[in-house]
Amino acid sequence: MTAISPEASPRSDSGPVRLTSLAHGGGCGCKLAPAVLQSILQGMPATAAFSRLMVGSDTSDDAAVWRLNATQALVATTDFFMPVVDDPFDFGRIAATNALSDVYAMGGAPILALAIVGMPIDRLAPQTIRAILEGGASVCAAAGIPVAGGHSIDSVEPIYGLVALGLVHPDKVLTNRTARAGDVLILTKPLGVGVLSAAFKQDRLDAAGYATLIASTTQLNAVGADLGDVAGVHAVTDVTGFGLLGHALEMARGAGLTVEIGAAPPLLAGVEALARAGLKTGASTRNWASYGDSVRLPADLPDWRRDLLTDPQTSGGLLIAVAADAAQAVLDLVRAHGFDTAAVVGRMTQGPAEIRVG
Repeated sequence: MTAISPEASPRSDSGPVRLTSLAHGGGCGCKLAPAVLQSILQGMPATAAFSRLMVGSDTSDDAAVWRLNATQALVATTDFFMPVVDDPFDFGRIAATNALSDVYAMGGAPILALAIVGMPIDRLAPQTIRAILEGGASVCAAAGIPVAGGHSIDSVEPIYGLVALGLVHPDKVLTNRTARAGDVLILTKPLGVGVLSAAFKQDRLDAAGYATLIASTTQLNAVGADLGDVAGVHAVTDVTGFGLLGHALEMARGAGLTVEIGAAPPLLAGVEALARAGLKTGASTRNWASYGDSVRLPADLPDWRRDLLTDPQTSGGLLIAVAADAAQAVLDLVRAHGFDTAAVVGRMTQGPAEIRVG
């Protein structure tokens, strides 16, 4: 395997500096572990007093939703992280795609974005930082929206992301808590971004693997804006830092149902071989420690398969809960949007709010 070298590495006085070397983590693997986040948020003020707040922080959803009037609701979210790759333009593209995904996961269409920028200005050249911003702006342009402003600070580690705003009809808001028993679960993107990212940092990812990583993480989940028009779509979330099991568990708890997940969901090309060889992320281990007691695994499930089910997905796919008789229509729709490997990965059933893998 021939490892790739950064296409546009920033430089300091001592030579090339890899963006990923300036950060202790990268992508959605930087997210606080679910258990840690839950302990921090306990006791935060309730938002029920705000009658126009349709979705707030109480339900672990992907974005906040504020009713504007009878036909419009504002979707608001923010997402940022440290570099998952070294090419600054690609880093900007990935971070922006990931941030806009939260709007799409609520059934919304983005209207504008604001940039969040924290950079070690003593380590990175201005043209490198500009390339990050240009990468993010290119994704927003593809989504049909401007980057209308933002905020920047001098930071020890490089950080980039967006505040993303969108609109949705109040009757078509999609949340992660309204799945129904009998729904099937469709995943729009294969898993394995965390494994590919780890391989990249260890110089074990070839050019084909890097291309796979970039293609997946920069594919907009724009189909989410159309899902509210499909009868039978009951709940949606995007699969990011907590892995497939973590975000499916949020669905289970929100609906008070059991999620049954297949042990072998679709994987990005090359991921299985790397996982079998023992490659995984620290975030995958933290995820399992946070919610593993709510997951029932087959006794013979290999550790590497469990690790893929908890693998953090930077800019991952949408997980869609849809009535069984509408599943084919949803598969046809998401495949028409370019998600060729979209597949049914599980279902919702009556039972305790947990996950059963089989």
